[in-house]
Amino acid sequence: MNNTDANQLFKKIENSKAVDFGDIFTKSIELFKKVWVQGFVHLLITFAAAIPLLLIIYIPLFAMLGMEGLENDFDGSPHPIEELSIGFLILFVLLVIVVMIGMMMLQFAVTAHFYRVCYQVDMEEPGNSGYFMFFNKQYFVKTFVLSISMVGISLLAILLCVFPLYYVMVPMQLLWVIFAFNPDLSASDLIKASFKYGNKIWLIAFGLIFISSMLAQFAGLILCYVGLFFTASFARIPVYFLYKDGLGFESEDSLDEKELFIE
Repeated sequence: MNNTDANQLFKKIENSKAVDFGDIFTKSIELFKKVWVQGFVHLLITFAAAIPLLLIIYIPLFAMLGMEGLENDFDGSPHPIEELSIGFLILFVLLVIVVMIGMMMLQFAVTAHFYRVCYQVDMEEPGNSGYFMFFNKQYFVKTFVLSISMVGISLLAILLCVFPLYYVMVPMQLLWVIFAFNPDLSASDLIKASFKYGNKIWLIAFGLIFISSMLAQFAGLILCYVGLFFTASFARIPVYFLYKDGLGFESEDSLDEKELFIE
């Protein structure tokens, strides 16, 4: 998207329609009945892809602990392993940072794709986009920048006595869905749009996000904890309707396939 497209989105936010709490909550329940399987699949994909990343952390950690145990078996001997452990620890910390960034990008990309699926099911349109479409060369750097930005904004909010975290929670949730349907906007414009829209609907959005999250957790706990895997996606759905009802799509019936469902 060029600056004209970005300005059009900002104008849509300024002229956005009023959103209704009860209406969105009701529609979220109905849509959840249709997409809960896909929500479960997206969650499984996130976990399955995260396992190799976590192994990258734990394998060298166990190796380092094993070397420490070997060192303790040789009392009175030189301790070259201590020097190795210091260097190993530095590399390990760097490795953890890289892996955490990878996991953040994974969650960001998969969540954005879930909103695409919500659109497809809601509008009864066929879908042809891959689960990892936002890892494509076209969007990889942007996914990375947005993921890091979310963490940076959240950390800054925590440092400012935690309470600002409740404020930024709404724009951060909106960032996923705004990116999902405006992937060609620059990262800075996406963040600006999420805060601009978040400021306008903060109270209703916070209430919907909070209540849907609590309901999803409560329903999951009733289903013997395992149910959390099936109900977790419900917490995401109200944000989709905040975008749809407030900003709308280019057409009420369909979006341009070339733009929305890029392989």
